[in-house]
Amino acid sequence: MQRTRREFLVGLSFTAAMAAFARNAGTSAMPIAFSTLGCPKWDLPQILSFARSRGFAAVELRGLLGNMDLPSQPAFLGTQIAETKRLFAENHVKIACVSSSSRMGEEDPAKRSKEIADARRFIELASALGAPYVRVFGDGATPPKGTAPGAELKARVVDGLEQLGEYAGPKSVTVILESHDNFTASATLKEVFERVNSQHVALLWDAHHTYATGGEDPEFTVKQIGKWIRHTHLKDSVASGDDRKYVLTGRGTVPVKKQIEALQSIGYRGYLCFEWEKVWHPDLEEPEIAIADYAEVVRGYLGTAAKN
Repeated sequence: MQRTRREFLVGLSFTAAMAAFARNAGTSAMPIAFSTLGCPKWDLPQILSFARSRGFAAVELRGLLGNMDLPSQPAFLGTQIAETKRLFAENHVKIACVSSSSRMGEEDPAKRSKEIADARRFIELASALGAPYVRVFGDGATPPKGTAPGAELKARVVDGLEQLGEYAGPKSVTVILESHDNFTASATLKEVFERVNSQHVALLWDAHHTYATGGEDPEFTVKQIGKWIRHTHLKDSVASGDDRKYVLTGRGTVPVKKQIEALQSIGYRGYLCFEWEKVWHPDLEEPEIAIADYAEVVRGYLGTAAKN
């Protein structure tokens, strides 16, 4: 849905006011964040300036300037890390999560070894930055996306998470598996987390996928797997043939408000992170519109929920 220039400017004014309110009062128990996946043309100073001006408490690092391999980026190499941490501190913005592309379900031994090694690189980066989480995926080459994983795939994911949890624990990092691809059903996720023997492994709830792919009501999902949720991705969409088309928050059919209320019901205190997939879908609204709009809409939901 397109917004008029007047609607956008009014929204920005409201968001700026709410940003100051949030910074001064700290009213929300569930602070907002956004993923850098949504702003692939912004450098780090621009990302942090925008986050601060709109009252975002944190940013999830998922690529920088369109490059997904964060540990190889100049801002995250060697002595430059200290300067990067200073930039975050100066802007009063935290790092919600450092997101990798590592897949714990990979079957081929050589490829699997590389996936685990890449995840460790991201864990080392998160530790150096003082970030709490590193995201990984559970899918493998098979079965097809969205279908339930078999016993062997689940066993590989459990093994990979345990390896990474053991590596991450001493570095004060928790590895979080995203509800994505073959791992969107609550029953599947619950089984995996009950089998993983690590206090340094938890869940990134991509609330869009458990609803749009898994067909689950948010209250049901949270009741089943809420105790493992440490970080949350939110986004909205509408049906488009056999697929979904992302739209601005609150304009689609995903029950984002109900998802937030479900998290409130279990006392969730993590970030509500906007994942605007601009990298993968360049035709989406520009980040300065979509991310600011998300802040406005979700603060409205939080204000309403707080009164209930």
